[in-house]
Amino acid sequence: MFSVLLSLYVKEQPSNLIQSLDSLFSQTLLPSEIILVKDGPLTSELDAVVSDYVQRYPILKVVVLKENQGLGKALNEGLKHCSYDLVARMDTDDISKPDRFEKQLKVFQQHPEIDVCGAWIEEFYNDVSDIVSIRKVPESHAEIFKYAEKRSPVNHPVVMFRKRAVLNAGGYLHFWLFEDYYLWVRMLMNHCTFYNIPESLLYFRASPEMVKRRGGMKYLCSEIKFQQEMRRMKFISSFRFMQNLLIRIPVRIMPNSLRGFIYKKMLH
Repeated sequence: MFSVLLSLYVKEQPSNLIQSLDSLFSQTLLPSEIILVKDGPLTSELDAVVSDYVQRYPILKVVVLKENQGLGKALNEGLKHCSYDLVARMDTDDISKPDRFEKQLKVFQQHPEIDVCGAWIEEFYNDVSDIVSIRKVPESHAEIFKYAEKRSPVNHPVVMFRKRAVLNAGGYLHFWLFEDYYLWVRMLMNHCTFYNIPESLLYFRASPEMVKRRGGMKYLCSEIKFQQEMRRMKFISSFRFMQNLLIRIPVRIMPNSLRGFIYKKMLH
């Protein structure tokens, strides 16, 4: 038995939310409950979609936040309402493949020592037939630990984890754009065991706007602070800290078109 945790905010498109929810209710292994956090007031169209699915599917439970809190705080609040230790994450514009939960649950059943189970994701524009890249992540725990020094080692929208392990590491903490990466680092330092299934289990909705959001001084400043935090925690060395900055600074300040090429061709 397991929970699914989603956070929804006002800028989501109703059609994307419908596709996302439909993929959850089309699984070969259905979740025991779905916790949907409304992160602040929504549009009437989004509220209508949520109300429709609540009436159709009793396992869908809604948690309402009066004001927008941001992803980290919204997920922390949602975790409080998850009844089961195993929790699957997903974003409200992505699409889970039909056997996603079945395959992830099998990992936890066969390897009870695992705390976090991720997978690859396929990024698409507009339609799942238009796959633009695949984000592959390392499979074994040792590979994941080493990879985490350079990049986030888990694809957040497709992860399933043990709630108690997340809470023992402090839960989601606010760190703009890096809430999930920050959580994985703290869990790795807390001796949690990670595993990534070496196949794609989710379609991730991408767009040129997403690439644009990954640039600019605001993003760069947050990334530098995060790298400083990893160094402070002694997760990375000073040498790795400088390496990471030398790689990231040019990517954040370069033109969007060039950044998009790098994400598509070199980092996936």
